[in-house]
This record gives sequence, C-alpha cells and structure tokens, in this order.
Amino acid sequence: MLAAQILSVLIFVVMFVLIIMEKFERQNVTLICGLLTLVIVFGICMHDMGAVIETLNIHSIFTLNFWYQAEESASSGINWATIIFIAGMMVMVEGMAKAGFFRWLCMRLAKLVNYKTTALFITFMIMSAVLAMFIDSITVILFLAAVTVELAQLLKFNPIPMILSEIFCANLGGSATMCGDPPNIIIGTSLGYSFGDFITNTGLIAGIALIFVVFYFYFTFRKELNQSEKNVIDIAKLPRPEEAITNKKSFIISTIIFLIAVVLLITHAQTHLTVAFIGLFIAVITIITSAKDAGEIIKKVDYKTLLFFIGLFVVVGGLEETGILKIVADFIGQISGGNIMLMTAIIIWVSAIASAFVDNIPFAATMIPVINSLAGSVPGVNLEVLAWALSMGTDIGGSATPIGASANVVGTSVAAKGGYPVGWGTYCKNAVPATVIVLIVSTVCIFVRYC
Repeated sequence: MLAAQILSVLIFVVMFVLIIMEKFERQNVTLICGLLTLVIVFGICMHDMGAVIETLNIHSIFTLNFWYQAEESASSGINWATIIFIAGMMVMVEGMAKAGFFRWLCMRLAKLVNYKTTALFITFMIMSAVLAMFIDSITVILFLAAVTVELAQLLKFNPIPMILSEIFCANLGGSATMCGDPPNIIIGTSLGYSFGDFITNTGLIAGIALIFVVFYFYFTFRKELNQSEKNVIDIAKLPRPEEAITNKKSFIISTIIFLIAVVLLITHAQTHLTVAFIGLFIAVITIITSAKDAGEIIKKVDYKTLLFFIGLFVVVGGLEETGILKIVADFIGQISGGNIMLMTAIIIWVSAIASAFVDNIPFAATMIPVINSLAGSVPGVNLEVLAWALSMGTDIGGSATPIGASANVVGTSVAAKGGYPVGWGTYCKNAVPATVIVLIVSTVCIFVRYC
C-alpha cells in the first residue's frame, strides 16, 4: 500500500506541475495522469480491480439513487453527476446565447449603470454572491462569465478582472447556504443541519467577508477599471438591448428554460431530483425546443473542460483509494489536542489549503467522521463549531487556484473560449490574497462568536 500511496501522490504532483506550466492542454494532462493512476497505482501496485471500478464509478449512473435520492451523499471517484450537470448547463447556456439572451441582458445592465465599467464590476460581484446562495455556483458562473465576455467586447474592456472577481464571489456566496456549495450539502445532510442553520452561521460570516472582498478586488483592479472608464464609447452608436434578440420566440423559450433550471436547483432538496437529472432534463428540453440549431449548440459544448474534470476525478480517486485523504484528516485530529481554538484554526486552514488542490467534495466527506469523533471525545468541543469551520475552509480554499472548485474551471474556460485566457500566475496572484482575507475573517468570526 505504501508504494501505491507514494505513486498516487507523485502522479498528482506531476499532474499539478504540468497544469501550472501550461505547456500541454490541461485535459490531456489529467486524462493521461488518470490513466496512469488506474494502471500503475490500482493495477500494478494494488492489484485491486475494485478500486478501478469504484473510481470509474460508471455503475452509479444506472441506479435510481443517481437520478433521484432522498438524501444527498458523497461521491467517490468520477463524479458523473457533476459532469452531466455541467454538460447540461453548457447546452442551456449555448441555447440562450443563440437566442440573444446574454447580449440583451448585458446591454440592459450596461444601460442601467450608464455604461460605467466600475459600476458593472461591483454590481456583478454582488450579484454573483447573491445568486450563488441559491443556485449552484457553476450555473452562476456559466451565466455571468458569458455575459461579461459579451459586454467586454461591446464596451472594449478587459473582462478578466471581472470574471476573476465573479468566480471568487460565487464561491463565497455558495458558502452561505446549505444548497450553495456541494460540501455544504454533504455536511448538512450528514450532520442534520438545515438551510436556516447555515444561513445564520456561515451566511453571516460570508456576508461580512463579502464587504472585505468587494473592497479588495476594487482596489486590486482600480487602475484597469479607471483606464476602462477613459474609453470613449459613443452611446448613440451602441445597439439597443432589444436589437440583441435574434428570435423572439427562441428568446422567450430559452428564458423559460433558464427559469425552470433555477427553480429546479433551488427546490431540488425538496423534490429529491439530483443535479444529474436536472442537468440532463434541461439539456434535453433545450435541444428539443431548438431543433433547428441543435447540431450547432451540441457542437459548441466545451468538451475539453468535461474531459479535464473526468481525468481530475480519477487522480483524486487515487488519493482517496490509497488513504491519503484519510491520513490528512487524521493528522488534523492528532495535532489539535483539546484546544478548541487551535482545533478550529487547523480545520479551517488545513481544509482550505487541501481544497485549493484537491476536490473539496471527497475531502469534506472524509473530514465529517473526524470532526464527529473530535466532538464526541474531546470535552467542551461543539460539533457545530467544527462543522462551520470545515464548511468555510473547504468552500473558500477552493477559490485559491484555477482547479480548486468547479466554478473556477468553468469560469476560466468561458474566458479562454471568448479569447481571454487566464494563466495560473494571473489567477493565483489575485485570488490567493482574497482567499487569505476571507479565511482570516472566518477564523476571527468563529473565535469571537463560538470560542
């Protein structure tokens, strides 16, 4: 097992370095590293076909629980629900774009703020956080990033600062509620916490942190924003929002489909329809209602991003199956001792650092039994405090790197597809300080309120 653990970590590190170097297409890197994990780690070292089956996780697609489940549960290996959901949202977004929805919306918003870049910048940050409280952050970023790219092309400004701030605020907003981010769903259902429990605890922390984040991103990008304000735009020559609608019938249909998606996502905890079902359903009705353009819509789906996720899930599955994630979780429990403040700080910061590089869903699932045992064995330790610390650490830590959370991957992919690639250096330079700020705010808030 030791050899398998060493090799799984080595493959993960090599994959990570190659992605940072940006010498090869990232989906090729993750797919090759995923194949090496399956063959070398599971096959040669472990001789465990069960680990291969568990990581590929194909059998889960053919179970009722995959499409309809009474309780949310963690997923091992390839999270096909995430893949199907993202693909479905991509189809929906392409259908909406084809109907002119995004161009209409961005022109409408630009007109409301008198075409001022700074006003749009702040408005989009706040809107991203608020929407992500109730709608999956992936959907929020698919929607807002597309709008931002379209708006940047019309008003001639660099959309990267706005997209980076939107991604971060979407992850921050997602931490505020039980349905906002996958780790919160797992924590809430596993420990019996409600939507109200999250909004009154992590929601309050996220609200305070959002104030700091808005100021941070504004001052970080103020030079670019001020430069954009100097661009001379002849408002009279800009198209009216109504002109963006290419087909009124398609526009209305795509808007209705989007609203259906929003309602399904907000209520899926009550309906028990999984995100996989919602994604597939939305994709199917989009294709059916856009029969003439179905081929073009399907062709425009970002398959490279989907392949990237598949490879990444396999490599992370290697860390799961060899027990690396469990070792990290046990380490936190051992060094924290009985000091509640030290224990809380360790959970927040170690969870954040781990989630910056490893999918936060399996990490959160691995940490739940650890905090449960800590609360049961250490006198004076409140399980809720550890749960909120784990939630903020896993949710916010994922914001630090381009691969730390699904919204990050999707947002940077939309930017690159629009002709504005975001490198690791640019992303981390701006996102890491913001992540540290929110983690400090979270730590202080938890210390003041609970410890």
